[in-house]
Formats: sequence, structure tokens, C-alpha cells
Amino acid sequence: MITPSSNGFAGLGIAPSLLDAIHRLRYTEPTPVQLRSIPIGIEGKDLIAIAQTGTGKTLAFGIPMLQRLAQIKGRGLILLPTRELAVQVEESLHAIGKSLGLRTALLIGGASMVTQRNALQRKPHVVIATPGRMLDHMEQRTLTLSDVRILVLDEADRMLDMGFAPQIKRILAAVPRQRQTMLFSATMPKGILEIAHRHMALPIHVEIAPSGTTIEKVIQEVFFVQKESKSHLLEVLLKQYPGPILVFTRTKYTASKLARHVHTMGHAAADIHSNRTLAQRRDALEGFKSGKYRVLVATDIAARGIHVTGIEVVINFDLPSQPEDYVHRIGRTGRAGSEGLAISFATFDQRSDVRNIERLLRKTLPVRQLPANLPAPRMSSPRGVHSDSSNPQNQNAAYNRYGRKGRESWNRRSGRRRY
Repeated sequence: MITPSSNGFAGLGIAPSLLDAIHRLRYTEPTPVQLRSIPIGIEGKDLIAIAQTGTGKTLAFGIPMLQRLAQIKGRGLILLPTRELAVQVEESLHAIGKSLGLRTALLIGGASMVTQRNALQRKPHVVIATPGRMLDHMEQRTLTLSDVRILVLDEADRMLDMGFAPQIKRILAAVPRQRQTMLFSATMPKGILEIAHRHMALPIHVEIAPSGTTIEKVIQEVFFVQKESKSHLLEVLLKQYPGPILVFTRTKYTASKLARHVHTMGHAAADIHSNRTLAQRRDALEGFKSGKYRVLVATDIAARGIHVTGIEVVINFDLPSQPEDYVHRIGRTGRAGSEGLAISFATFDQRSDVRNIERLLRKTLPVRQLPANLPAPRMSSPRGVHSDSSNPQNQNAAYNRYGRKGRESWNRRSGRRRY
């Protein structure tokens, strides 16, 4: 097995033609996931890599795939959860493989089936697809998977979260058993373990960050705020942080409404969610990348395709319904070794949701005090308590003062349940 050296990409066993392409794109040093995954992939071994978004996963599987496809007969297949992510992966592969004559087919919903059939007829080296559209083509018999020699499941945990398990099982049943499989995921839920057990051959595990944890360079904070004061707090933060900001909501309706409201605040904003057409989603994403839109408001499903460098702040306007989604959300900042900031809004009846996130992270989220001009969250004062701490603003500060121990002590003194 090739042992990663300190010679950058040149020490990973990469073919000279691919090294030239990498250098032309001005990649100098491999990221940790690339350093550990590329040699394994080049040797044709099955791989499970646990790594957060923004860590360079596309090259971690793309380089081995392109190198091996130049040596063996067959095709590569990459499955991804969202259209936006599939588009970005295709762009990255073309950047590396253009000089090698790489042909790809992009199979995603919202795009023309006729155009996709034409791309398949050109015998692409790599097919990049979302599970639903892949099944559409399988059912219409516009492609065969019998020649797939390398399979990649990217953001596998998210595909399972989105309900794609039945489609993935059908696709796995259709590809040859004699193949290489590389699976990339931010977390390691039970469903991933089942896929590995049933469909992979002695996979080598690479874990860049502990499963279920988030990027260390992201500063995380939470505000306890009244629901009706969230928009006001967001306006304050948009003035405080002048860079590009990604805002998350739970619902499509809230995303659209909030984007319009942010626009009335004087900030260029766009929203991205599953109700938007592919053209609208591309405009929102490309506009956010180029600076046309300073604020992008997104739902969890749509956000899986957002891989944009330079996002300084992520704001959870609504807490996610699942703690794992929190990890995926805040992974949009703090990329490529730079620091990022993740701010969450929570009402006091969401204390249990905050605690579930803390359990997943194995750390306490610092609580920030609200700006002076915002009404504090409503909390009933314990009977007989008349000290300054009965003021909700000071209650927020008490939650923050001594971390988890201070919060638990405050909960006991105020007669409230632990959150």
C-alpha cells in the first residue's frame, strides 16, 4: 500500500497527467481526507471516509476514479443527494479530467431527459446522478449499470436522511458485485454500517473528524429569543457581520418569506429550496458565489449542494429538526482551515433541542446575551424570587456565565427542568 508522504500530491501515487492538472488548478497541498483517501482509492480498495463538508472530498474520490478508469475497462458512477451537489461535482471532475478527454453524464431531476439520454449515448466515462433520476433512467432502460467498476456514494448519510434508501438498494443490486466502492459521509449512522456490511468488500475506514462532531474551527453560539423577535435579531446581526451569510430555515415557506424580508432590510438576498426550479436554484447559488446576493436563505435539503468558500457566518434562524442536520448546516462555514461562526436562534421551549445538539457535539454551546433593544425571551419567574436574576435578560446571561454547570444550577434554582 502507498504510504502518504510529505511531498504533497506528488507523494500519493498520482499519475503524472493528473498531477499536471492538479498543479494547473493551483492545488498545492492535499487536505487530510485527500492525503489518507487517495492512496487507498488508487489501489482499488473499498473505502469508508468520515469527513465533514468542505474538506476536499470530491478530489479524494475523483482523482482515484479518473486514474483507475484510465487503467481498466468500465465506467464510474457517483451518487449524490441533491442536484446542486451533483452539478458541482461534475464541474470539479471536468476541471481535473478535461485535458484527458473525460466524458461525463449528469443525471438530475429538473433537467431534460432527452439531453441526458444523448449524454448517455456518448458513452461517458463517469455518470453523476441523484438516486431518483438514476432510477428513472434504469426503468426506461436508457443506461445499463453492468459496466460500472467504480461506485461512489457521496454524502451517504444525507441520502439516507432524505429517504433514498430504497433507491440506493435498487441501484446497488444492479451494479456488478466485482467493483470498487468508496463511501463518504459526515456521520456514521446505522444505515451506513448496513450498506458497508452488505455491499462493500473489507472497506478501509478513514475518519478525519470524530463521527457526529463538527468542524473545530467553527465558533458556535446560541441566542435564546422570542419567536417574534427573530427577524429583528437577524437584522442586527446582518449589520454586525458585513460578509456573506447563509441563513437556514425549517420550511420552504419561511425561506421565501425571510428572503423577501431581508431584501427590505437593504441586503441582496435569494432563497433556495425544493420548490424552486433548477434554473432558479442555480441563479441563487451562482449569485451567492459571485457576490450578487449577500444573503442566501436555504432549507436543509437544498443546502446539501452549497459548497461555497468564504461564507463567514451561518445563522440557524430555525433550529433543525434533527441534531445531525445542525452538523451539516454549520459545515458550510469554517472551510479550508479558515475560521467560521455559527449562530443559532432558539426559543426557551426549544431547550431540549439545544441539549440534543450538545449531546451530539459532546460540548456546550455558549449562550450570547441579546442586544439591549430586543425583548428578552418570556420565562416565568419562580415564586418568591425577587432578585435581579428574575429579569429575562439576566436569565440569558446566567445561562451563559458558567457553561453547562451554570445552566444546570440555574435550572435547579429556578425550578425548571434541565434542557
